[in-house]
Amino acid sequence: MPVKHDLYQDLKISKDTAAKLEGQNGHFLGLVNKYKAADDAVVEAEAKNAIGVSDESLLELKAKRLKIKDQIADYVHQAEKGLSN
Repeated sequence: MPVKHDLYQDLKISKDTAAKLEGQNGHFLGLVNKYKAADDAVVEAEAKNAIGVSDESLLELKAKRLKIKDQIADYVHQAEKGLSN
């Protein structure tokens, strides 16, 4: 059974930090929303794998999700650098 990914757990971001970043920056919140939509698409495609979603399509969806996740990780890294200065 397909499982949704916990973005913040994967990136080792506390829920408090995530909420703070989401509240401070619309771009960050937009990235998070894009990630959630991409993750939903992957989960749905994995669930439908038995009824015709090609491996290539699934890989493309996963690559899109990973790209967004990398953008979020970069943003968090930059935010953490700014806090430590």
